Amino acid sequence: MGFPQNGRRFAVAATIALIAAGAPANAASFDCNKAKTADEKAICSSATLSDLDTQMATLYGVRMEIPMLMGARGAARDAQHNWLVQRGTCGGNKACLVQSYRQRIAELKQTISDAMHDYCVRIGICG
Repeated sequence: MGFPQNGRRFAVAATIALIAAGAPANAASFDCNKAKTADEKAICSSATLSDLDTQMATLYGVRMEIPMLMGARGAARDAQHNWLVQRGTCGGNKACLVQSYRQRIAELKQTISDAMHDYCVRIGICG
């Protein structure tokens, strides 16, 4: 038995929407009272960046909950760490930070979609 053609996209979108619904609005994924770097301070001072940070963190959390093959969890953590380093190069430049977040969010959405598809194929519920 397989999912309809768009079933995979719907399942991923529904999962993300349910998790994101529980995320606080206008709140960064980290404690703004402990913000030290220019990028962290810029995120905390901007509702837009704070929302993007929360979306990205939620998607990263979803990604880490999807079963992965051996070694993939470490690779996912490394990719997130590398992105955080890259984000730091933006400093307090809000336009740079917005672009960085939008790109990372798109990457995570694609990664989640691919991982969900791979997982459902492995367990035999879709083709």
